[in-house]
This record gives sequence, structure tokens and C-alpha cells, in this order.
Amino acid sequence: MVAASAGLIQISSFALFNEVLHLKAWLSYLAALVLSVLWNFTINRRYTFKSASNVPRAMALVFAYYLVFTPLSTWLERALTAGAGWNEYLVTGINMILNFTTEFLFQRFVVFRDSLDTNDLAVKSRDGDPSEKNSENPS
Repeated sequence: MVAASAGLIQISSFALFNEVLHLKAWLSYLAALVLSVLWNFTINRRYTFKSASNVPRAMALVFAYYLVFTPLSTWLERALTAGAGWNEYLVTGINMILNFTTEFLFQRFVVFRDSLDTNDLAVKSRDGDPSEKNSENPS
């Protein structure tokens, strides 16, 4: 669901930049990617991996991932749309699938590997919510 919500943000903002603002496909893709990355990082950290990791360190690692992924995927977007004449939505979809797959794996096995299930949501889930315990036993 996280990837789907990030995908919705990315494709919606891509359409806005591409159709309404008439930016070039590669620039629309790049701006939409940044918006979806910010959303995806925040939601994945909180809910998917339930991590209490150091945010600046985690963001730096994700930034490092995007230092590689962004130029490659932006190049692919431009090469396939402007160079080969492919449909910009098809190419954006291909890049989104590549992004979803590789970013999830990178976050799971690199960024949050040592801090899975350490935030307050994970602790509550493990220990049980104290307010629920009190309501079960009203003594």
C-alpha cells in the first residue's frame, strides 16, 4: 500500500507537471520522483519498517541510493521518450516499478536493517497497549 500511495503521488504529480505545466517529460519525472521519495521514506520508516533509526543517517543512506538511481532513471526517461519516442507514461511506469523494487530492497537490507521494529508502534504491538489491558481488567 505504501508503494501504491507513493506511486499515486508520483503519477499524479507527473501528470500535473507534464500536462498542465508542460514541462519536458524527464523534468516532470524528476520533480514527481522527489515528491514520491519524501512520502515513501516517511511512511516506510514509520509504518513498514517501524524504525526508530537516526533520521539524518537514514535519510543520508536514501540520498546515496538516489544519487545513483536518479541520474540513471532520468537518463532512461529521456532516452526512451525524447530519443526513442516511447510514451512518457509507459516509461514513467517502468521507472516506478524499478524504483519500487530496488528502493524497498535497499531500505529493508541497508537503511533499516538494524532498526526494524524499534519505534513506538512496534513496541506497543509487542508489549500490548496498556490502555487495552486496563479496560479488560477494570479492577
